[in-house]
Amino acid sequence: MNGVWAQFAGNLAFVGLAISLWAHVSIWFQRELGNYSRMAFGVAAGATSIGSILLAVQFSPGVYIDLRFPPIALAGLFGGPITAIVAALMAVTFRIAIGGAAMTEGVMAIAIVAGIGAAINFYSRKRSPVLSDVAILTGAIGVALVVMLIVFPTLAKVHALQLIGQPMIGFNCLATALCGFIILKTEHLELERSMLGTSFSQAPDYLYIKDRDSRFIIVNENMAKLYRHRTSSELTGLTDFDLHATLLAEELYHGEQELMRTGVPLIDSLEHIGDRYMLASKVPVRNKEGRVIGLAGITRDITERTALERELRESKNLLSHAMAGMSDGFAMFDKKGFLIFCNEQYREAFPLSSDARVVGAHISDILRRIAETRERLDIPTENIEDWIKAAGATLHRNKDEEIQLHNGDWRSIRTRLADNGTAIVAVSDITATKQAEIALRISAEQLKNLAETDGLTGIVNRRAFDEAFMRELARSARNRKPLSLLMIDIDRFKAYNDTYGHLAGDQCLRVISKCLLQSARRPVDIVARYGGEEFVVLLPEIDEEGAMVVAELFAHYLSEENIAHIKSEFGKVTASIGISSETGLILRTEPSRLLSIADAALYDAKAQGRNRIIYRSREEAEDKKAG
Repeated sequence: MNGVWAQFAGNLAFVGLAISLWAHVSIWFQRELGNYSRMAFGVAAGATSIGSILLAVQFSPGVYIDLRFPPIALAGLFGGPITAIVAALMAVTFRIAIGGAAMTEGVMAIAIVAGIGAAINFYSRKRSPVLSDVAILTGAIGVALVVMLIVFPTLAKVHALQLIGQPMIGFNCLATALCGFIILKTEHLELERSMLGTSFSQAPDYLYIKDRDSRFIIVNENMAKLYRHRTSSELTGLTDFDLHATLLAEELYHGEQELMRTGVPLIDSLEHIGDRYMLASKVPVRNKEGRVIGLAGITRDITERTALERELRESKNLLSHAMAGMSDGFAMFDKKGFLIFCNEQYREAFPLSSDARVVGAHISDILRRIAETRERLDIPTENIEDWIKAAGATLHRNKDEEIQLHNGDWRSIRTRLADNGTAIVAVSDITATKQAEIALRISAEQLKNLAETDGLTGIVNRRAFDEAFMRELARSARNRKPLSLLMIDIDRFKAYNDTYGHLAGDQCLRVISKCLLQSARRPVDIVARYGGEEFVVLLPEIDEEGAMVVAELFAHYLSEENIAHIKSEFGKVTASIGISSETGLILRTEPSRLLSIADAALYDAKAQGRNRIIYRSREEAEDKKAG
């Protein structure tokens, strides 16, 4: 058995080496053959499988045990069905050629394994295979081998599972996992290398790497276009002396040599090349030992920006005198969102962000400063960058805004677009106007409250109750929720007024209101003075039982007040209460029914001796009316 393990180990080494070699040369195949590289992978996997068969362990006459399956399965996983078929056909052809007792079963096993790899490839067809796919394939191979060792007659007859199943299954699974990881790692490294190369080549700036003698080693496509070369490779080996006038080339050369000598990077250095203005940054490149072996540079063409800055300066000089005497703030932003002009009044209108409101500043920088200082009250606490992006996107729109600053002042911002796309912004201080507007609104709200409030008790008056009653009726009918009504009348109140006077009567009404408010505590409950000594309580989403609780609570609070009333048979102020409650469409079809039933219940309460609570249902009201 030890010899078997050693032979499997040697087979594993061969398969791993073969797959590793393919992983490295596959990069060349992909570049040269494109989609045909999958066919090449199939051939490589088939050849590896054949090599494994040649190194097979002959378990019994005609029965060969080897690691032919991992290359075929991986061909299916990473290459797809066609790749799996190519690899499987090669292995099958060779297996048929060598013959043997288990030839048919060997061919079937190769087909099964190829199908497993292709199936997992189909499962992951919308993405590249990942490590979990390799793990699934490894497990599937292991399960398939166990089943084959049990089911295939030739293998079962010689008890292959018991005698050689452990090394066979283990080494096949190990080979699958190991080779799959090698292929994944190689593809990942190639992807990173490709992305890096593409990013470097297609970068919008001018990128380059030079050696210790300031010769170009690598440049991107933009560098080639800058110097009117067809390909970037044409610049390889050239220096600045081949591209520029001697005086400029010497200046660039000595600066770069000083950089590589000292190791100090050069950041944002302004270079004037021909009629172009360039902003260059250069850093030393070091090897693993830390020795400077060259430099890497990035150069940005700022010709347009420089010209724009010059135009902005000229425009500022032209407009500054005209705008200096304006009372309002005035600013102009170009189509790209850069501030090209503003007067001092514009900056003074926003004191906390005035340092960012300078010519040449971008609208996003100004908005970011506003967010940092919390100058405006409408700035969100989270997702500041999203707010900056959204606010900046509205710059070039005709709009009128009113914003409030941190100190309570108000600004009116009027934005209009010129024909050339310039955004013209006028800012006015409207603090006094807004304060007057707010004061007027508060006064209107106060007048509205006075119109809806009972002047004596401070609770809702009859007019406001009628509006609330119709609103709650509609909501209750729509939601099919109960709506209950308490109608309250103070017993012998006229006698109380005659005995104690109207001032005492007014105070009594206030106490009644207080007790009702203590009983109906929910924000949706409505307590109103209905007229004279009559009160109503509207209880949304409360049935008759809940309404009875509110009524009893009110009676309890009123009793505790113990207001003396010598003309009452109870010796103190009491109240009679009628209750009605409805649910459903009856509220929509007969809205006055709730009031009439509660009024009838109140009448019964007074007729039965006062100081009591009577609930009457709709059915009871109809029966009494019919009787």
